[in-house]
Amino acid sequence: MASSDHLLDLIQSRPDIYGLLRASFGFDIERKEYGAGLGLASGAPLEPIAGDFTGGAYFLCTEQGGRRPVVFASSEGEGGLIADDLAGALEIIVGLQWRDCLGFSGGGDVEVMLASAQHLERYLARDSPEIAEARARVAAALSLRVLPVPDLVIRLQEAASRTEPHYVVVTDDGDVYDPPFGEFSEPQLGGWR
Repeated sequence: MASSDHLLDLIQSRPDIYGLLRASFGFDIERKEYGAGLGLASGAPLEPIAGDFTGGAYFLCTEQGGRRPVVFASSEGEGGLIADDLAGALEIIVGLQWRDCLGFSGGGDVEVMLASAQHLERYLARDSPEIAEARARVAAALSLRVLPVPDLVIRLQEAASRTEPHYVVVTDDGDVYDPPFGEFSEPQLGGWR
């Protein structure tokens, strides 16, 4: 398993991979400023490592058992744990439309997340047929595993379920971010078509 620093260095040294991560997967290592003013309710520090085009931020947490867990905080005030280390987080980020999967999770129900992921993947394959090639290129360049979507959904659900109490995101002013799971099981207008 590659260390977080090694993976971040690899991304920085490969403009093609950096470009794919930024454009296709919303992981931009040049947008670290998006995480300013955020921490964990436990008082543990967060290290911003990337942002996405919506204003969300990815953070590394303090090392635990040789790993540095990864937390995401959205610009809409939701946040939580997404993986136990950066390699695991990147596998989820690259292999799954993870934010929408959490958003349409029925409050964290893994079966609802699996159904949402199937719909999301179908739409993605239709609208972005090049996504499979982009996923394979990033995975090969960073020595990531290419896992089936159901496995990624289960890993994401398990990590996000462990957000409380240690990975709750807070602002400098003490405002607490909402948990990562959305209450809806499908889009409100029209459902999954």
